[in-house]
Amino acid sequence: MNNTSCPQQDKKLFEHTILPALHILGFIVGLNGNRWGLNTLRRNWRKLGNINIFVLNLGLADILYLLTLPFLIVYHLKRNKWIFGEGFCLVTRFCFNLNLYCSIGFLTCISVYRYLSIVHPMRSMGRLTTTHSVIISVVVWILVGAQSLPDMFYQKTFQNGSKCFDSTSNEHMESYLNYSIIWPWKVMA
Repeated sequence: MNNTSCPQQDKKLFEHTILPALHILGFIVGLNGNRWGLNTLRRNWRKLGNINIFVLNLGLADILYLLTLPFLIVYHLKRNKWIFGEGFCLVTRFCFNLNLYCSIGFLTCISVYRYLSIVHPMRSMGRLTTTHSVIISVVVWILVGAQSLPDMFYQKTFQNGSKCFDSTSNEHMESYLNYSIIWPWKVMA
């Protein structure tokens, strides 16, 4: 009995059936949820306070990634054949990183604002302004963009452009791992 055929079949089933279905579901739910959330935010803009800026940016970061999902769906449905070119592969992976790290950044900002408002209400009253929220949001976008930009210099497509990897090929993996481990420490230093 061949023990390697079963895991390979499971991997193909996951990549070509389950993953596209999850991407489709995520796209539909995510787009409608973000549309609903941003519309609610727009209608209640004055009632909600300074956190609106962070929620707006969180929604924009989500939509940025959601717009790349149809291309990933096509990629997986075509049996992992990337037909959109190297540049767009880089853009989809960059958008994923922007979404991931901006979401973490904006959720952290919301948590800090909530903490300050609840634990230190008198100290923070009048100090958490819309201007501060806008400046912090711009800083989050710039820091995350700077952190994610070097990833765009690693080749993402292989086998004559037919594969689009999240990280890079095996040939460049050591360099990529060094970048991904060392880069955050250089940004913080």
